[in-house]
Amino acid sequence: MSEGRISRQLRTELDELAPLMRFFDDSAWAKRQREPGICDFVAGNPHEPPLPELVESLRSAALPRSDTWFAYPMSEPDARETVSGAIRDRLGMQIPPDDVLMTTGAFGAFAALFPAIADPGDEVVYLKPPWFFYASMIRLAGATPVGVSLEPPSFDLDPDAIASALTERTRAVLINSPQNPTGRIYGEPELDHLAEVLTERSERNGRPIYLVSDEAYRHIRYDDRSFVSPTSRYPSSFMVYTYGKTLLAPGERVGYVAFPPGLDGKEELRDAIKLSQMSGGWLFPNTILQHALPELDRYSIDIKHLERKRDRMVDALRGMGYELQVPEGTFYLLPKAPIANDLRFTEMLAERDVFVLPGGLVDLPGYFRISLTASDDMIERSLAGFEAARRAAT
Repeated sequence: MSEGRISRQLRTELDELAPLMRFFDDSAWAKRQREPGICDFVAGNPHEPPLPELVESLRSAALPRSDTWFAYPMSEPDARETVSGAIRDRLGMQIPPDDVLMTTGAFGAFAALFPAIADPGDEVVYLKPPWFFYASMIRLAGATPVGVSLEPPSFDLDPDAIASALTERTRAVLINSPQNPTGRIYGEPELDHLAEVLTERSERNGRPIYLVSDEAYRHIRYDDRSFVSPTSRYPSSFMVYTYGKTLLAPGERVGYVAFPPGLDGKEELRDAIKLSQMSGGWLFPNTILQHALPELDRYSIDIKHLERKRDRMVDALRGMGYELQVPEGTFYLLPKAPIANDLRFTEMLAERDVFVLPGGLVDLPGYFRISLTASDDMIERSLAGFEAARRAAT
């Protein structure tokens, strides 16, 4: 009996995330993930050697140039300058270095941002299927998560559905484009419609409803698709980014929160987020990552290689009879399971040494997620297992 041993809030989160925790702690994948010969499609982890440029940049940045090289970091000037220039060159947006706060990836950005903008009783709207921890991070900041479902099979952004979820308590709307796990990239028409919805409701509420834009995958786009930052369509926005996806180095936690032009109250918001970073466990990237960032910003994994892996798997799985959309971005495919019980189907795949993420863990029962960060060899070896599991299920 654990009553009274941990906080009620953490008990609530443990209960909410129990299936996810069991999967990552005690599933067949958890027990066998480092076993040679398996086909691991569960997470966006690397399965091939890291970029040589990444390794060399980190090695170089680890060599001290001054006595304070490893002092407590905050948002270091060179890193902020790099981010400001990258946003200007790639997105056409003018965000000065002072409006960039360096964070420990997107995780650290959300952990600092939500407590800075939301009070107990406030609501934060997010889209489902979501990234695993959106709802928990909102709750741990004291706010209430409100999910709005993206309807399969297209998973289109529906501003009218978001409008229906807004109340006088709504403090923020969180969107992710390209979206994990659906792979959708949202364009100007739906983003402009969303901006109209948020502007109208903000005026009615008498305070801004913030738009939090998770852009972790914005460089992972296929078929030469363009990207429009949702923050460029609505001024009361926060841009959240992490370098872990583009570099395929999720363990190297470096990212940022940026304030787009037109955001009111920047100075106070900047101080609030910075205080949240300090008191939340010094949520600034370590010194080596920040020193290396001017070089790291120039590098990327081979997106065209990812696109070829996407095409190979989509064609093969459709040929076996699986139903799935072609993702526009991100690392992921989202096939429909051939049986309603997606967890059981993923177990059937695991029996054939193929490991995927059950859709139920991201609020999408009946589907499963495949990560394209698997190696080419894994993909080829997995196809017989995908086919055999489908035949066994039907």
